Amino acid sequence: MQETVDHRAFMAALPGAVKAQLTRIDDRASALHLLVHLAAIALTGALIALQIPFWPVLLLLQGVLIIALFTVEHECTHKSTFTSTIWNDWIGRFCGVLILLPFEWFRYFHMAHHRYTNDPVKDPELMYGERPNSWVTYLIHLSGYGYWTGMARVLFANGLGRANEGFIPKPAIQRIRREARGMMAIYFAVIASLFVTPVLLWAWIVPALIGQPFLRMFLLAEHGQCPPVANMFENTRTTFTSSLVRYLTWNASYHVEHHTFPSVPGHNLPALHTHMKDQLQVTSPGYRQFISNYPDKFS
Repeated sequence: MQETVDHRAFMAALPGAVKAQLTRIDDRASALHLLVHLAAIALTGALIALQIPFWPVLLLLQGVLIIALFTVEHECTHKSTFTSTIWNDWIGRFCGVLILLPFEWFRYFHMAHHRYTNDPVKDPELMYGERPNSWVTYLIHLSGYGYWTGMARVLFANGLGRANEGFIPKPAIQRIRREARGMMAIYFAVIASLFVTPVLLWAWIVPALIGQPFLRMFLLAEHGQCPPVANMFENTRTTFTSSLVRYLTWNASYHVEHHTFPSVPGHNLPALHTHMKDQLQVTSPGYRQFISNYPDKFS
């Protein structure tokens, strides 16, 4: 067993050639991965729209596929999905529309989260609401209610030009306002379409609502019950899960690895894990175990 070090010492000891290899973006692999993901959404959505026998059972699958686009948008904020900035930005915006998460705003939100991970005062993930600390807040959190209402408020505030959070630079406010107004125009068009056909209600909106609790569970495991310290090996958790979940979430379950070396694209996180596995301090053997044990921490 290697001597335990913090994330800074780990990065300092990692050879430059290894860092260069780990940060290489494979456009072809990313494109294939994204196409498979979007094709699964399109196919499942089409089967729902056609109302094949027992089509309601597909709503959960569709919901999980849609909310998993969060991990694609997350990759795009780091510009690690494709070598092209344009592709990263537009794919990130597209995913953001589907899950009510404005991409331009989220980029700054997420960068601040990386800078101040688990800081109760400066981490925007905690600024927008503490992690659940009772059965009531736990169930509300997992329902996704806080996410949907919170993001609706952010979108309207952004559209009014009131994106004044401390992590938003002033030059970005106009860009964030344009994005919010564009998203609201799309949502108004979607609402109008429901008076003509309920296709988008059943193929997109309802599944997204059903799928959101799974994303809440996934994200809660990343930092939930981790101490408010600067060391990424302590304030972040890696969760070991199935290859299917890893594929669907672009390997985001290797979250200590991601926070330690954020410029590593998702397809290279398993390789980074092989270099880091002996240093990991906070892990979980699975999401089911983490979620079932989380209430044990309530005082």
